[in-house]
Amino acid sequence: MKNVCILARVSTLQQDYERQISELTQFADANNMNVVKIFANKISGATKNEDRTEIQELISYVKTNKVDKVLCLEISRLGRNTLEALKVIELLNQHKIPLYVKNYSLETIDEHGKVNPMAQLLITLLLEIGNMERTTIRQRMESGYKNHIANGGSVGRKIGYKKSDEEIKSQYTEEIKLLRKGYSLRNITKITGTSVNTLRKVKSIAV
Repeated sequence: MKNVCILARVSTLQQDYERQISELTQFADANNMNVVKIFANKISGATKNEDRTEIQELISYVKTNKVDKVLCLEISRLGRNTLEALKVIELLNQHKIPLYVKNYSLETIDEHGKVNPMAQLLITLLLEIGNMERTTIRQRMESGYKNHIANGGSVGRKIGYKKSDEEIKSQYTEEIKLLRKGYSLRNITKITGTSVNTLRKVKSIAV
């Protein structure tokens, strides 16, 4: 039976990583793996590795204990900063410990203990695609805002005016897409500039 560690992360205190842990534990049980340690944290994926306690504890643990594999549910749980995420993979590679990304069935080291170049490439691409998507949405939102102002649009609303649910859905289409994809409120705020309180209202109406 192989000894494995679970790595889980959510971006905000309001979120819960228990779903990730539960799904990965079930996967381990079904594949004759023994979960020896779980590393989880509530912190932004853009945070540097040295400021993420779960990453530091994971690296320290695998250096001194027998670990055959590290499991994570999605590559974004490793981090949203491509360079920082790849640093973690490289540290695991140095100790011949594969990272298994469940939602894509990717494993960074093959059964012969060799680095899997295709998995490394795909993981890098997935991380970069995620970054591009967030940048594109942010730019689209900024462009729409500037166009709205340039065409005489105003910011804010008249006193006593309350938007209908349909108006809210129409105004916050990008935010709704991100909410339905599972992005945290905090990350959506960073991408779109929309406040967390507004996002909560949008979520209650449209998601």
